[in-house]
Amino acid sequence: MFKGSIVAIVTPFKDDNVDEKALRKLIEFHIKNGTSAIVPCGTTGESATLNYEEHERVVEICIEQAKGRIPVIAGTGSNSTQEAIVLTKHAAKAGASASLQVSPYYNKPTQSGLYEHFKAVAESVDIPLILYNIASRTGVNIEPETIAKLAHDCKNIVAVKEASGNLEQMSRIKALCGNNFGLLSGDDALTLPVLSIGGAGIISVVANIAPRDVANLVSEFQKGNIAQAQAIHYRLLPLVKAMFIETNPIPVKTAMGLMRLCESGLRLPMSKILPENEKKLKIALKDYGLLK
Repeated sequence: MFKGSIVAIVTPFKDDNVDEKALRKLIEFHIKNGTSAIVPCGTTGESATLNYEEHERVVEICIEQAKGRIPVIAGTGSNSTQEAIVLTKHAAKAGASASLQVSPYYNKPTQSGLYEHFKAVAESVDIPLILYNIASRTGVNIEPETIAKLAHDCKNIVAVKEASGNLEQMSRIKALCGNNFGLLSGDDALTLPVLSIGGAGIISVVANIAPRDVANLVSEFQKGNIAQAQAIHYRLLPLVKAMFIETNPIPVKTAMGLMRLCESGLRLPMSKILPENEKKLKIALKDYGLLK
């Protein structure tokens, strides 16, 4: 159901408030450039520093602006199961196509706790859920066996965004869950390798600034044009590296400011990029042709 280049869209701020006008323009930018779906309020969208009202409004804006042209997969996960249920119910009521559910962070639940958490959220809504596995940020890995049990027991848990960086683990997920369960890369540098083991696409950071190329990488691979997909992959790699020169989303929002896609403002504790890293970022953008 969910495949291709799915953007983990930034939340643009102006004077430390959500910049609704800029967000709507970004959605049009993605639709024009072949992005398959929008994920608001994820890590890249600085969800951790959005209050409830802002979080819900960002989701609503994306749904309103997309107008059904592409799916909106609302980031509504939390380290509180009840909070995740509240946010997910709101997204479902607002018309989201699906929800992205990050594993509970800081709490470090057991595999049993993870299972019960995701099951409770799944049972609270009818929309599809995509699990989000990123142990480097949450402190806990969702094991393939846990994902398989959730996929079997909860019919609306339909995919996983895998940001473990572990292709062996991702292969085990595909082997245990079967072809009807979606595997989405959570790392831009691993989009092509994940596609090669049966992945359906990418939830991407770099698509914020190069949406057409990320979309083309996936579509060329899916059409069997492996050499073309490889060429795009290797061309993108230096840009991808630059997007993680500091903690995401610092580099990508800085890049978007330089490209005048939106203002580059971040919310603390995300802080302005270091001058030496901004120089490296500018070089990568110029080399790629995104900045003069």
